Amino acid sequence: MQNTILKCENLHKNFRKKEILKGVSLKVQEGDILGFIGPNGAGKTTTIKLILGLQKISSGKVYINGHSIEKDFEKAISKVGAIIENPDLYMYMSGYDNLKLISNLYPNVDSKRIDEVVKLVGLENRINDKVSKYSLGMRQRLGVAQAILHKPNLLILDEPTNGLDPEGIKDLRNLLVKLAKKENMGILISSHNLSELESFCNKVCIIKNGIVVESSDLDKVKKDASEGNYILEVDDAKKARIIIGDMSEAQDRTHLIVHSDKENIPFIVKKLVLQDINIYSVREEVLSLEDAFFKKTGGNVID
Repeated sequence: MQNTILKCENLHKNFRKKEILKGVSLKVQEGDILGFIGPNGAGKTTTIKLILGLQKISSGKVYINGHSIEKDFEKAISKVGAIIENPDLYMYMSGYDNLKLISNLYPNVDSKRIDEVVKLVGLENRINDKVSKYSLGMRQRLGVAQAILHKPNLLILDEPTNGLDPEGIKDLRNLLVKLAKKENMGILISSHNLSELESFCNKVCIIKNGIVVESSDLDKVKKDASEGNYILEVDDAKKARIIIGDMSEAQDRTHLIVHSDKENIPFIVKKLVLQDINIYSVREEVLSLEDAFFKKTGGNVID
């Protein structure tokens, strides 16, 4: 059974008279990579700042490894690593010296741990170069190395792929999957790059106007958004559309979408066959995360 690392319960945040968060609840278990997504201004960064103790919670609770972020901050935050947008690095120093400097903040991080982390993020060949010579992707990996030096079991990343090229994004994705699987780390990642999140997250939390509108397994979120749509490949979609009626719509000459419960599909297929429509395939439509997001939120709009 997975242990719950992060648990947010009914978080509210008010700025003056404006309510930014309206009862946000989410959780991250060990080995999870939770994609935290929503339109601009939905409350993602505010939620992350409350989790990290960077802003005061108006009401609600945050527990990290069972410790309250408000009542027992030091214990709660002790096993958390985080990067908010771009990592803070000393450009004139080498990658190794940056890690050595950060290691002084923790009691049990020695040179052996630094070497382990360098290998984990794949910077062995460049760790002694000045950070000013690093690509943006390499700097992001060095930032992750800093964040995991003290062996946290929760990693929080806010827009970590901003400005990265495809290779940098791929490297970061592979690194996060490795951390979740091999280190059993829980990861909360906020990003606008939905197609990329879809490739490696196993959980999704969608927020809009300070309210969580969906929080579940990635596959379930996409399937629920599909709402029982089936794609039929036929020899004449236009004719099939006339036979089936309003519950269908033609996509092109040979494909149509049928809006129906699963139990009705065999009867629809039989009806088409009896009308001399050749059917080549029937499959359930599964939306992309991006499509599911737009369906759940109505797009990048804040009310």
